[in-house]
Amino acid sequence: MPNRIWLPAMVTWRGTEDGFVTPDVHDIYVRYAMGGPGLIVLEATGIRDVASGPLLRLSHDRFIPGLKALVDEMRATGDALVMPQIIDFLKIATRKATRAFMESLVARGQLSEALLGLSDAEFERDQSRHLTARQQRDFLYGYRQQIEDLDLSEIRRIPDWFAAAARRARACGFDGVELHFAHAYTMASFLSVTNGRRDAYGGSFENRLRLPLEVVRAVREEIGPDFVVGCRFLGSEDILGDDGVTRGNTLADAQEIALARAGLDVLSVSRGGKFEDARQPPVGEAMYPYTGHSGAVCIPRARRDPPAVNTFLADGIRRAVRAAGLLTPVVTAGKIHTFDQAEGVLRDERADLVGMARALLADPDLPRKWRQGEDAPARACVFCPYCEDEDQHHRVVTCTLWPKDPGDHRRRLIPAAWQEGRPWDPRGVFAADRATRRA
Repeated sequence: MPNRIWLPAMVTWRGTEDGFVTPDVHDIYVRYAMGGPGLIVLEATGIRDVASGPLLRLSHDRFIPGLKALVDEMRATGDALVMPQIIDFLKIATRKATRAFMESLVARGQLSEALLGLSDAEFERDQSRHLTARQQRDFLYGYRQQIEDLDLSEIRRIPDWFAAAARRARACGFDGVELHFAHAYTMASFLSVTNGRRDAYGGSFENRLRLPLEVVRAVREEIGPDFVVGCRFLGSEDILGDDGVTRGNTLADAQEIALARAGLDVLSVSRGGKFEDARQPPVGEAMYPYTGHSGAVCIPRARRDPPAVNTFLADGIRRAVRAAGLLTPVVTAGKIHTFDQAEGVLRDERADLVGMARALLADPDLPRKWRQGEDAPARACVFCPYCEDEDQHHRVVTCTLWPKDPGDHRRRLIPAAWQEGRPWDPRGVFAADRATRRA
C-alpha cells in the first residue's frame, strides 16, 4: 500500500438491476483511485446468483469482464490496492399494507378467510389474537429471513459460494477480497450471541464460529496463499432492547473471534448496524439496519460523538492479537476525517490502517492533499444524514458537498479532481482522456 488510508466499502447503488458494472460505477471508483488512498474496498458484492437490485455481484463468471475492466482502469489511474467486499445476505421484503398482508396470509392458508371481513383498524387492534409472534414481526416490519430459517443443505453451500466469488475476484485482477462478516447480514448473524440455532451452527462459541471458519478455509484453499484475504467484522453489536439494555457481541467476544480468525491477512473493525433494533419502516419500504441505536453507533454523526469514536474497538482487538504474538494489521473506522486525527491513531498504535468512508466520499482527494501538506482546502465531511438517506432509499449515493447538477437540483456531480489541468466531466467515462492519462 502506498499509504495507510483505507477506503471502506460503501454501497453506491450505481450497478444495473442484474449486478453489472455501469459507467456510473466506473466513474465513482476511478475518481476514488485518482485521490490516492492506500487501498479501496469495492462495495458489498453478492456471492449468490440471485436478484439483488443494483448491487454488484461476483456470483457468476459473466460478471468478470466488467469488473476486470474497472480494475484495469483504476490501476491506470492510481496506485491503490483494490479488492471487493464479498457478502452473503438473506431475503428481505418491504412492509405491506394491512389489507395486502392479510390477503397474502389467507392465500397461503395461514389466516382464516373470515378475518378479511374485519376492517384494517380492527385487525391492527387485535393482531396479537390472529398472528403468531413471527407473523406479527413480519406485519409490523416486513418479511425478513433469518439464519434460523436456513436448512443445513443451504448453509453448507455458503463456503463454496464465497470461495467461487474469491476465485472470480482473482480472475478480475483484484489484489484480494474482504469477507463481509459484519452488521445485519448472514455471517455476522452466525457469529452473534443472538444466534438462535440449535444445531452445530448455533449456541456455543465454537458452533457460532463454525461457518465463518469454514468460509475462511474454503476461500484460502480456492485462491492460494498469495492473495489478500481480509475480513470486516464487528467490534461490538450494541443492540438496544426495549428495556434499555444493550445486548449482542461485545469487545471481549470480538477479541476471541479475531484470535480465532487470525490467519486472515487483515482485520477491519466496524460496529453495530443490526436489524434487531432498527426502526419500523413505512409501508412500502424495507427495514434498514442503520436506523436504531446500533445503526447510530455504526455511522456516528452526533455532535457528542468525538473523532475516532469507535477506535477503542480496533485498539482492543489489536492488543489481543499482538498479545497472541501475531502481526495481523487492524483497520479502524468511524468519524475520522482530518490528517491529525488519522495520524494520531497511527502514532498511538491504536490501529494499523485508518478507514475513512464519508471523509473520502466528501473529498476523494484528501490523500493527495495531505501528501502535499494541504489540509486547509479539504472539503470536510459535515456528518449530515444526506448520504445515509440516499443509501436507505436505494438512490445513487452522493454527498451534499458535491456540486449540484444545474439541470436537476437533487443530483450531485462527482467533483473534479483537485489541481487537475482540466476538469473531469462526471457524466462521461474519461473517454477522450484515457490514452493521455495512461501515457
